[in-house]
Amino acid sequence: MKRLKTLPIHPGDSVVVLTGAGISAESGIPTFREKGGLWEKYDAYKLATPEGFKTDPLRVWQFYSERREAIQKCEPNAAHQALVSLESYMAKKGEFLLVTQNVDALHQRAGSKNILEIHGNIFRTRCSNPDCEGWYQPFEDTDLHMDEVPKCKICGAPLRPDVVWFGEPIDPMLEFRVQQALRSCDYFIAIGTSGTVYPAAGYVQTAGDAGARTVLINAEAPHNIAFFKEFYQGPATKILPALLGLD
Repeated sequence: MKRLKTLPIHPGDSVVVLTGAGISAESGIPTFREKGGLWEKYDAYKLATPEGFKTDPLRVWQFYSERREAIQKCEPNAAHQALVSLESYMAKKGEFLLVTQNVDALHQRAGSKNILEIHGNIFRTRCSNPDCEGWYQPFEDTDLHMDEVPKCKICGAPLRPDVVWFGEPIDPMLEFRVQQALRSCDYFIAIGTSGTVYPAAGYVQTAGDAGARTVLINAEAPHNIAFFKEFYQGPATKILPALLGLD
């Protein structure tokens, strides 16, 4: 790969970063929609919808337990670490927000701090009953629930992974915080995202309309490529450190 010109990010700038499955794929975590991804092997309706959970909660828990176990064997990569360095660089004067579609917590393990997990976290669990106070109180959970469905200690309803399933909305408060940051950022950098899942796929338009420099790092051109001013095709573990002057 030829030498890339470093992005002129200044300490007082505002940067919003969006990450998708592609950044975690370089740590060995399968993507969802790419060739060979999870939704080619599994039925998303049965495993990632409220209806699927209601029909067969144990099978859903087995699927997510298998993913928990696999993710725990993976480590943050050079792209995750580069984002930690960028956040540290901007800590005193600038503003940095990391918005992730990933539920694997690799950013936290790498050391990132200002993170919004818009699709939840696979290592959290909450009650499935929206009328229970436990529905609003997700808790850390790394256990593998392979043999039985865990039950809420408050109301007795089945517990579920604290992730956003198909047909479910993103937390409106999280989305409000993202939109605020997008409308005032100097840079919007998207990494490893397919550009097909909304509202995240529309973030580049909001940032671009506000005057931000919009940058994409991805293995291939996504559906929303036309909205990015710059596109760097290839592995984030190589490109991102180079763009940030860390290589």
